[in-house]
Amino acid sequence: MVTSGSKVVRCAACGTKNQVPSAASGIPRCAKCKSLLPWIGEAGDDTFADVVTASVIPVLVDIWAPWCGPCRMVSPALEHLAGEMAGRIKLVKVNADDAPRVSARFGIQAIPTLLVMRGDQVLARQTGAAPEDTLRTWLEGVLPTASSQPG
Repeated sequence: MVTSGSKVVRCAACGTKNQVPSAASGIPRCAKCKSLLPWIGEAGDDTFADVVTASVIPVLVDIWAPWCGPCRMVSPALEHLAGEMAGRIKLVKVNADDAPRVSARFGIQAIPTLLVMRGDQVLARQTGAAPEDTLRTWLEGVLPTASSQPG
């Protein structure tokens, strides 16, 4: 079971290491220089609501599994995009094997499946691995809609 813990993230602007929680009421910023930080977390059946649906910014949910080759191939691209889009999107990884209720809720039949969510609403969905440029274009197309939706 995944709990809503925190991750240490190095600020791209000043290099300071910062604790970034999976769930928070605001948007993570560097403690030293106040730059926006990438927000990458994990969620499971018991933490999904706190980590994903309660987020103040749109969430890119990556439903994956450790045995899935395409999932492992797309993960670095997603993390890179979360860094590029810091303050605009939160990346949350959900291990499908450990979160059967989340998988059932969204009708997951293939992985990786990516969902862009705002609150309880799925704004966009993509199944299968894609190159980073394709994912960036997809997210840039979805984010204006996601940002204008009430949280």
